[in-house]
Amino acid sequence: MTKNDPDCRAALQLIRATIEEHCPPGVLPSEDFTYGRDGPSLLSEAEALSAAIVATVKRLSFEPREMPPAPSIKA
Repeated sequence: MTKNDPDCRAALQLIRATIEEHCPPGVLPSEDFTYGRDGPSLLSEAEALSAAIVATVKRLSFEPREMPPAPSIKA
């Protein structure tokens, strides 16, 4: 694998898009911020994505949530 493998970059972009769509706002810094702080490396992007996943899990683990009623199994 090369340092900037296009397949790895595409995979990280897919993960970033998924986090941006489904995770709470603010857990993932922008791509420009990440690259400006750490440089445009695959590792810096992976670290930012990992931190966003951890931040999301922490938020979801501690936020009280209303649980919907369980669906009936009677047909």
